[in-house]
Amino acid sequence: MLKWFNVTRSLAPFAPRPVRWYSDAVVASTSQAAVNQPHRVGVPDKLYSRVELQMKGIDPEVMKSYALYAKTAAEHLDIEVGKHWTLRKAVKDRLTLLKSVHIYKKHRVQYEVRNYYRFMHFHKLTGSTLDTFLEYIERNLPEGIALKVTKVELQELPEHLRK
Repeated sequence: MLKWFNVTRSLAPFAPRPVRWYSDAVVASTSQAAVNQPHRVGVPDKLYSRVELQMKGIDPEVMKSYALYAKTAAEHLDIEVGKHWTLRKAVKDRLTLLKSVHIYKKHRVQYEVRNYYRFMHFHKLTGSTLDTFLEYIERNLPEGIALKVTKVELQELPEHLRK
């Protein structure tokens, strides 16, 4: 017999607040940033050829609604929306445990967690637009959904390869 349980309280990626899986240097407050860093003039903005959002959650309907929200937000910011898709079936993690601590090895209980995944691609972004977009969608990330962001940055060709 399978028993279902709510894992939102027990697993770290399903924390009530948004999880940011990529590493960027984040300054604690804006007043410290203005004091510590002088105003940079003429520094080019980073360019990204593609940004991939990977969403992981336990409720596919919430993920579908959030994907529509992210797509609408990208269209309002004039971000080119690429393809978006979901896996056909859920990824199931099963855990089988003994009912009793000491004896009755034949009596077991089985738990199952179903994780659903959804992927979205966005193309041709600048660094400032990407920061604004990610801040906007992360602040409205629903409970039970983890978000992983993968960025592909465009860089200049090195000097020794240009010749």
